[in-house]
Amino acid sequence: MRNLIALAALLYVAAPAPAADALDVYVIDVEGGKSVLIVSPSGESLVYDIGSPGREGRDVNRVVEALQAAGIKQIDYLVISHYDGDHMGDVPLLASKFPIRRIIDNGSPKTSNKGIPQRYETYAVVRDKLNPLVVHPGDKVPIRGIDVTVVAAGTKFLKGPLPGGGRPNPVCASTSQEAEIPEDLEDNMSIGLLFTFGRFRMLDLADLEAHYQYQLMCPNNPIGPVDVYHVSVHGQDKGISPVLDHAVGARVALMGNGPLKGGSLKALRTLKSAPGLEDIWMSHFSAANTKEDNPPENFIANLEVECQWKTIRLSAHQDGSFTVTNGRNGFSKSYPPRR
Repeated sequence: MRNLIALAALLYVAAPAPAADALDVYVIDVEGGKSVLIVSPSGESLVYDIGSPGREGRDVNRVVEALQAAGIKQIDYLVISHYDGDHMGDVPLLASKFPIRRIIDNGSPKTSNKGIPQRYETYAVVRDKLNPLVVHPGDKVPIRGIDVTVVAAGTKFLKGPLPGGGRPNPVCASTSQEAEIPEDLEDNMSIGLLFTFGRFRMLDLADLEAHYQYQLMCPNNPIGPVDVYHVSVHGQDKGISPVLDHAVGARVALMGNGPLKGGSLKALRTLKSAPGLEDIWMSHFSAANTKEDNPPENFIANLEVECQWKTIRLSAHQDGSFTVTNGRNGFSKSYPPRR
C-alpha cells in the first residue's frame, strides 16, 4: 500500500494540472521527433507537432496520454510545423482519438521529396475539415492568455524586429553561414514560434537549420533575448549555430532528442558555451556521448533506450519566473525573474 501511495505522489508531481496563472509547457517524448503541448493560463491548448506515424500509434498515444494528464478536453490549435514524418505524424489517427478545433500549417507542400506529397494527401482529408489557418512571419496564433508570434514559416522570416529585438548580432561577424542542405529544404519550411507571457519568452523554431538561422538572425537579432530556447532539429549538428544559440541569451535550453537521434556533442558544447545559459534539459540521455558530456541525470527525462517516455514540464509566470520539472523523478528547478 505504501508503494502505491508513493507511486501516486510521483505521478502527481510529474504531470500536475495546469495552474490558472501559469503558462504550462510539456515536452512529450516521441523518441527524437517533436511534440510539445502548450497550455495557456486561459485553459486553451496548442499542440506543436505530434511525432512520427506508425509503430502501432505509439506517438499519437503518447500525445493523447499527455493531453489527458494535463486535463485537456480538446486541442484548440494543432500546429504542424512542416511535413517531415517525425513532426507531422498521423493527424487522422489523432483526430479519431481526440477533438481538434483548428489546425495551423504552411498550406500545400512546397517540397516533393521524402514522400511528402503522398503524406499530405492523406493528411489533407482531415486537415480541410479543421478550419485550417496558413500562417506567415509576423502572424499571431489566436490563443487566449498568451502572445504567440510566428517568426519563421516557409523559409521566410520576420521583416522587422519584435519589441526587444533589432540590435546588431555580434556573433554574425565571427561565424560564417553554414552551407544549405538542399535535401533538407522541408526542415526549413518550419513554422517557428515565439511564446510570450508577461516578461517570460520562449523561442521554438522546430527544425530550422543553421543556414536559415543565419538568415533570420544576421546582421541584426530581430527577436531579442528569451528565457527558454527549444533547441532546433532535436539538437543535431545541422541545427546548431552560435548566431542563434549564443545570441538569444536563453537561461534554459530544452531539447526534444531521442536516445540515438540529436543531442550531438557539437550541440551540447555549443549550448554550454552560450552566454547566460544555466541548464540544458533533455528528453533523452544521448547514447552517442559520454555521461560527462550529457547534462546531469536530474535534467534528463529518460535515461534508457527502452524507457517510459517521461515528459519535461515547464511552468512559467508573468513576472518571468519559471520552474522545470523532470517527469521521471519529480526533480524540479525554479528560475527567478531576470533582474
